Amino acid sequence: MNFCSHCGHTVRFAIPDGDDRPRYLCDECGTIHYQNPRIVAGTLPVSGSRVLLCRRAIPPRQGFWTLPAGFMENAETTVEAAARETLEEACAEVCIHGLYTLINLPHINQVYMIFRADLAGGFGAGPESLEVALFEEHEIPWDELAFPTIERTLRHFYADRGDGHFPLHISDITAVDRERYFGSA
Repeated sequence: MNFCSHCGHTVRFAIPDGDDRPRYLCDECGTIHYQNPRIVAGTLPVSGSRVLLCRRAIPPRQGFWTLPAGFMENAETTVEAAARETLEEACAEVCIHGLYTLINLPHINQVYMIFRADLAGGFGAGPESLEVALFEEHEIPWDELAFPTIERTLRHFYADRGDGHFPLHISDITAVDRERYFGSA
């Protein structure tokens, strides 16, 4: 950030009085620009024994498989965001059961919130998906998953499915985890 979005003057990066971390500060109008993590909301849509995945049509990770998910918008709940993203990416309506994975990615300022859901009808590729398909566990394209959050969610699901108990899984993905997943490229 170089300029204040309130008055247009140059900002500086410093710790405001009474705070404990650096923020962008405008000395002209006194605005402190707080930047907070972005929430990615999505679903783990299930139909019988199969899981719905979308092949990404957009960067990042274009051509790789993911669960339908995306950034939450203002004025919507996390459940509404997850349902909207599923409709947008997979043209699918779902019955949401509850939050299943909450994964913190502090190194990129994101929090993933994936909800377990049942498909409530058909599906198809939305504008952000090249294709959408249902997969049995042995068919999951593990080497072609877009993000470590998706792999972690799917692994929890298949581990939990055996006893039919689906607790909330809270975890972190660090910069080291991410590098291990994507490689050094």
